[in-house]
Amino acid sequence: MPHRLFSKVLVSLSLPLLFLGPSTGPERSGRVFSQEAFLSTPGDHLVVRVQFPNRSVLNDLARFLDIFEVNHAEGYLVAMVTREEYDGLQRRGLPLEIDAPYTERVNRPYRKDLLRTETVPNYSCYRTVDETYAAMQQLATGFPNLASWVDIGDSWEKAYYGGASGKDLRVLVLTNKSRPAAGKFRFFLMGAIHAREMAAGELASRFAEVVANGYGSNADITWLLDYSEIHILPLGNPDGRKWADQLYWQRKNTNINNNACTMYNPPFWNTQIGTDLNRNSPSHWDGPGSSTLPCADTYRGSSPGSEPETQAIQDYIRSLFPDQRGPGEDDPAPPETTGLFITLHCYGNLVMYPWGWTDKKCPNQPALQTLARKFAFSNRYYVQQAVGLYATNGATDDWSYEELGIASYTFEVGRDFFDYCTLFENTIWRDNLGALLYAAKSARRPYQNPAGPELFNAEAINGAVLPGGAIQIDAIADDTRYYSGSQSEPAQAIQEARYSVDAPSWVSGTTLYSMTARDGFFNSSQETVEAWVDTTGWTPGRHLIFMEAKDADGNWGSPSAVFVTILGPNVIWLPMVLHS
Repeated sequence: MPHRLFSKVLVSLSLPLLFLGPSTGPERSGRVFSQEAFLSTPGDHLVVRVQFPNRSVLNDLARFLDIFEVNHAEGYLVAMVTREEYDGLQRRGLPLEIDAPYTERVNRPYRKDLLRTETVPNYSCYRTVDETYAAMQQLATGFPNLASWVDIGDSWEKAYYGGASGKDLRVLVLTNKSRPAAGKFRFFLMGAIHAREMAAGELASRFAEVVANGYGSNADITWLLDYSEIHILPLGNPDGRKWADQLYWQRKNTNINNNACTMYNPPFWNTQIGTDLNRNSPSHWDGPGSSTLPCADTYRGSSPGSEPETQAIQDYIRSLFPDQRGPGEDDPAPPETTGLFITLHCYGNLVMYPWGWTDKKCPNQPALQTLARKFAFSNRYYVQQAVGLYATNGATDDWSYEELGIASYTFEVGRDFFDYCTLFENTIWRDNLGALLYAAKSARRPYQNPAGPELFNAEAINGAVLPGGAIQIDAIADDTRYYSGSQSEPAQAIQEARYSVDAPSWVSGTTLYSMTARDGFFNSSQETVEAWVDTTGWTPGRHLIFMEAKDADGNWGSPSAVFVTILGPNVIWLPMVLHS
């Protein structure tokens, strides 16, 4: 990825960059840094550790280098460079070391028929573009009252390169269509805007499957689809992803108008082609953290929003969320703002919130940080402002917050671009499912509800009774479910808890009933709350009971729900655990 540090442009004629073997992340076994490895390492690209003396130098390097990792404590970054770039960094006087095993792995050739659509070779946990699209279409077909597979625009190849080789950008919309759309709040989740970030797309797709299949069996998913819309764009860069499906290290889209970087002749592929879609948004475009040079992996594009993928994503997000923030840079979105946006990336085990372009805190920073720490309680990721990694501009989450005021986040999941499937299945997927479900819950009031207590282990002790019978419900209300590493999040005592039947508290006309603390006193930041529910007058069948709690600062948390059943002549009771 040539840049202004160097004297000439290098167009690589080597085989593409690859990930072929399993990894264990930033501390991956077998990592060996040495300058001597330079002479004996084959291939035109190197994975290097670069020491930087201060953040200013780091941000300057981020304009040009394809950075994989940053270790601020020890003052180094890990990046992929050409040999010419390596020489230029040496001339600049920056200490360099080569990761020889990693370098050998990324230069290892792989040839494959691009028309085949089998699961990504050597990574059975990741579905290809075609497999992902087929799975989402299957959800729409199998759950016609819940799911729609919506075309929101064209990829670059579909728009400009003859059409046949490109893809529509598609969103899976999940909601109970039998309920009116008016008043439903919205959560938008995007995966893999950078093509090679495999876990990001698979995580988004699996979340869609859990939500669709959970309606009617999981009480929280059921009420979410009754009262909200979940919009999932599993692959934000499908053209680039089709190359990553073949184990190429494609990051950007496949815009071939930057001809100096183009060699569109499979199976040879220059991964420097295209525009970085996460540097192409209008938010502070043409600033730090991106490159003006088309061959750089952080190339920002010819103009703000120049790429059809960027335009499609932004137009769709604008159609979902009203502008809830003032025009001034320091104007906060109001506390009652609705809507949540998450973009999934790889890698680094981070939850990040705006801004990425400046050290200055964004106007809603305290509330954004609080919700981020709720996410981190599930995935145990480190929480930080996005600029804390390194400065960027034109990022999607900065744009969605800046333009619309919605709570916006980047999750950097996992430890590699092509994480080993055992890590994905046992850690990345497991840990992030809870974070994404909480995101969907909090999308109604993301700047308010996360400050309140979270309810978990919600349960109906005797969940099926005859009409007029009493049902015992309980849950744990907890105001401490945050994870922030060495940082802290205020916690207060639980002050109140309540429940409602068949509608949440915010629906006009809903009757609210008090719950009590099991120990008799609301005086702790964690309380077991309970109530006996009188079912006199209820109709036979299944009902939802919503529960929520408030802390001593007056913050109500998001609700949790349980199913209960009123037995009758046409209701058959099968013993089962009834919980959220």
